Amino acid sequence: MGKGTTLEVASTPNLDRWAAEGCLGQVHPVAPGVTPGSGPGHLGLFGYDPLKFEIGRGILSALGIGFEIKPGDVAARANFASLDASGNVTDRRAGRIPTETCVRLCEILRKIDLGDVELFVEPEKEHRAGVVFRGPGLSGALHDTDPQVTGVPPLKVQTLQDDEATKKTAAIVQNFLDQAFELLKNEQPANGMLLRGFDSFEALPTLQELCKVTPAAIATYPMYKGVSRLVGMDILEAGDVPETEVDCLEKHWNDYDFYYFHIKKTDSYGEDGNFDSKVHVLESVDALLPRIEALNPDVICVSGDHSTPCKMKAHSFHPVPVLMRGDLVRVDASTAFTENQAACGGLGTMQACDLLPVMMAHAGKLEKFGA
Repeated sequence: MGKGTTLEVASTPNLDRWAAEGCLGQVHPVAPGVTPGSGPGHLGLFGYDPLKFEIGRGILSALGIGFEIKPGDVAARANFASLDASGNVTDRRAGRIPTETCVRLCEILRKIDLGDVELFVEPEKEHRAGVVFRGPGLSGALHDTDPQVTGVPPLKVQTLQDDEATKKTAAIVQNFLDQAFELLKNEQPANGMLLRGFDSFEALPTLQELCKVTPAAIATYPMYKGVSRLVGMDILEAGDVPETEVDCLEKHWNDYDFYYFHIKKTDSYGEDGNFDSKVHVLESVDALLPRIEALNPDVICVSGDHSTPCKMKAHSFHPVPVLMRGDLVRVDASTAFTENQAACGGLGTMQACDLLPVMMAHAGKLEKFGA
């Protein structure tokens, strides 16, 4: 990892050519110095200020798997996790168990009885699941039980505000977790569960309303489908790998005028600290870019919802590089798509929620302001 970042090490001739033909910059997903979750990171990219529109990861997980969430429901995103004999977390992702195992474990946890509160435990993908609590007088104002580190036990459910609805919900969720840990105790490696991103459902203004576009999402992972559905995008069935995602884009190219195209594995390998595999994903996706270019989009923008350096094995506070290419883009002096060149690019540094208006302007979609 001493040779540079994965973007610097990877051989990406198409991204580098796009950089030379376009303009680079960088964005802060939330604010300088703030490490974003994937939810607020994506909301920023879609033009929503994540400090104004705070959406818990649980809501995004539920929407991502197509769950029919209702007003008043409280949702949390769950990680199946590994615990040692002392009850300390040894792996927050249980070795990224197969999705088939996640499905089986969710079926076990649906047996839990919470009285007059209805429980839904739905598999997402690999070690991730969605948990939804439905009943009268519930609140999503709860702390995560995920300690975000290993070597310590899962956290007990704590409230974010002092009211009866929140206290009631905290007791219900702790009851669920107590029963869940009992049911999972003999499972390996997924003998525990961590919950985070508690929230209750509230609709957002859509991209159709705000930007007058007809948007579609091409993503392989449920959470990203969830945040896309939340802002009004149609979710296209795109398979599980970048090649089939490009197939999907080509198939539907004339059906929409705004596409969100997501690549997951760069993030996953960053979280795993797997430098070589992250480089390989960048190179394999770069080889597919001529197919996207051949569709002749007005504007192409390449960026991310957050940085995930292999050195940190986690999301980070670093600004995210941006590449923009199109007929109205002022070409800068960039010659390669790297973090260092992006920091010096002509787009400058901006908040992520300002990027979408800049894209719309370069596509000729914004009218003059004022006389």
